[in-house]
Parts: sequence; C-alpha cells; structure tokens
Amino acid sequence: MNKENHLVEYKRELSETFERSVIAFLNSTGGHIYIGVNDDGSVYGVKDIDHVQRQVADRILNNIKPNAIGLFEVVTEEKDNKNIVHVAISGGPEKPYYLKKAGMTPEGCFVRVGSSVHGMSEKIILETFTYRAKISLAKIPAPRQDLTFSQLKIYYEESKKPLNSQFAKTLELLTPDGKYNYNAYLLADENGVSIKVARYTGTDKYDLIENEEFGYCSIIKAVKSVLTRLQVANITHAKITPMERIEKSLVDPVALREAVINAVVHNDYTKEVPPLFEIFSDRMEITNYGGLVEGLSREDFFNCCSMPRNRELMRIFHDLDMVEQLGSGMRRILRSYDEKAFSFTDHFMRTSFYFEGLQRLGDRINDRISDRISDRIKLTETESLIYAEIKRNPSITVSLLMRETGYSEPTVNRTLKSLREKSCIVRIGARKNGRWEILK
Repeated sequence: MNKENHLVEYKRELSETFERSVIAFLNSTGGHIYIGVNDDGSVYGVKDIDHVQRQVADRILNNIKPNAIGLFEVVTEEKDNKNIVHVAISGGPEKPYYLKKAGMTPEGCFVRVGSSVHGMSEKIILETFTYRAKISLAKIPAPRQDLTFSQLKIYYEESKKPLNSQFAKTLELLTPDGKYNYNAYLLADENGVSIKVARYTGTDKYDLIENEEFGYCSIIKAVKSVLTRLQVANITHAKITPMERIEKSLVDPVALREAVINAVVHNDYTKEVPPLFEIFSDRMEITNYGGLVEGLSREDFFNCCSMPRNRELMRIFHDLDMVEQLGSGMRRILRSYDEKAFSFTDHFMRTSFYFEGLQRLGDRINDRISDRISDRIKLTETESLIYAEIKRNPSITVSLLMRETGYSEPTVNRTLKSLREKSCIVRIGARKNGRWEILK
C-alpha cells in the first residue's frame, strides 16, 4: 500500500490513539484510517474482524463529540490475502470535534497536518467554534409540525431496515427542544419543497418548452422521480464504425445519478432554494445552492474529500443505499468527466454534462426525448415516465407507480390505458399478482 499522507493513516491495531486520529480527520477535510496495516504500508491483518468493526463504531460514537453519526463508514477489505478494516471519515460540519473526556480543550481537540496529528491551540479552537454557530437544518424547526412519514418508512422497509417508534430521535429529525426540524420537513410525506426539471429547445434559456415539478412530498420520492425523468431524456445514440456498432447514452448514467443525488444531499436549504435540473439541446445542467461547503477548497473537492453540508440527510441516503462510501460519488463522476464539468460561484455550484459524441442536436432532441421507444411510437412525457418504470419493474403496481412518479391514481390509470391502446404494454395475470409485458 502507498505511504501515509494527509488523507491516509495506517494502524497496525486499534490503539489508544485511534480517537485522536478520527478527530483530526473530522476537524480537517476527512480521510481514511486502515487498521491492520503497518506504518510502512505492509499488511499485518486483523484477526477478529467483526469485533474490531464493532469497537471502531462504538468508540467513535461514545468517545467523540459532537455526534459523528453519518460522518464515518466502517468496511472490511482484503489486502495481500489478509483482512483489514477501512474507516472512511468525512470532514465534519460542527467543528471542533473533541474527546468527550477531555472536552473542547487543547488536550481534546486535534487536527491533521500533513501525515501527523497535532493538538489545536486555544485560539484555533475558539476561531473554529465560531463557525459552528451558523444555522443548520437540524436546529431549524420545521415550518409545520403535523408531519407524517409513511413514504420514508416504506423506503426503509424496502431496504430491510424498518423504523421503530423512536425513528425521529434516532435519525436526528428533532430540534434540541423536541420539535421536528427542517430535515424532518424535507423527508415528510407533505412539504412545500418543489424540485423542478426544465427543458429548452436550444442551448440557452430563451425557449422553455417544459417545466415539471417533482416535490411537495418526501425528498427521497422527489429524487427518484427526477432520476426517472432524466433517465427518459438520457437517450442512447449509436455510432457505426467499420468494426462495430457503438451505443452510448448522451450522459454517462452513473455520473448523472451521482450528480443528482449529490446536488440534493449537499444543497443549502436554509434559504429555501432547492436544486434545479435543466435539459438543453447539447447538455444537462444541475445547479444547487450553497457553493462549496465552508472549509472545503476546490483542491479538496476534486481530490474527493467528503464534507457533507447536511449530515443527517447524507446518513439517510446512505441507509437507503442511494449513496455508498463517503466521497465515492465524486470519484464516479470524475471517471467520465473532468473538472471543467463543474463551475462555482459564492452561492451556487453547477454541474454541466455535455452530450458525448454530438456537436449539436438542435430541435431534433425534442422529438427523440418524447420518442423513447422507437421512431414509430410517439409518447407523451407522462407516458414515457410510466413506461420507463414498467420496463424497470414489470411487476410494478399502480400504487408503486404513483409513489415512484408522483402522479395521481387517475393519471396513472389513464396513462396505463393509453399505453395499452398504443400496444406498448399488456397485462398478464390478475390485478394483484400479475405483471406487465413490454410489447415494443
């Protein structure tokens, strides 16, 4: 393995200095601790891997303040035929983090300097603490308190992680005085947050032809609807070469998915400005409010350092398997696109995915987006969304279609009838235990 650096630390075993190292990464821009690896990078291994994993999580949660839930991940890896424990740590939004037993003192606060861990001076501790006073979603009371969470509970059940009666406290959806906070508001069945997907005929915003809204519901449901909508627009084009036929989507689907989720999770909702998704004739653009997270430089950003703006939302998206390891989303995007895809201002970050292999689609893209199946079948946007969901899950029910697309029951039933009349789909079996069959 490579040598230790400002982002990587090795530990032969879980030692007494473990918490110091975690705190140093929390107070910096994040990093990685590998347990079972010698200082020179040679692999020593971990014998009781499950026990060490449990100890790591317990020590971080019990010995470090403020709460670091959602800011670390513990996974097992195999190197040189030996098991090691990899602890991925994000830079924390509530600096300074400190040892619970030592308090917010030079003996309890640490920071990463190069490949070393150093104590923080009282002056730095005080300066760092002043930044923590900024407003966070966890401390903002929800605009309304009559919230319900049936959608969120269903998503957790589908991920085989059912929520108990204490879920609001466990997921940190309450303010210090016990009211629902703004995170709860975003995740509730009903809210006032709308995420828009706009489509234009050209390369600028002059001619708007569609302006769809996905929202007023759990942000999880809204994100899934946006992803489905963009999937419909992300058509596949083919290039014929002397050797083969090459098919490629307009935008890399993995990068697109990661960018959508990143924009939602890292958006600054304190000003009630939701992320925006736009489709032009030559690109897709994703704009989220907040710019770079405070304390995260452009260099850190492109080095895939993770510093979530909304720790609680990140944790829930991770629980639902919508994000993987900390910082992995950016790595996936940068596999297909370079740094030029990103632009920053003081208050906004924009991600622009230009269509690959195409100089200019012009007005032709409007016909192709709504003609997702073939040149012979013309579908409306609603039909295209419903069709895409059925193709993804032939056993999907009307209620699930309503949940995934955000459409009402009459709209779903009317669209299913239209798709049957166009001979796109047919129902096989009974209403409850049957399935859909794709005809075209």
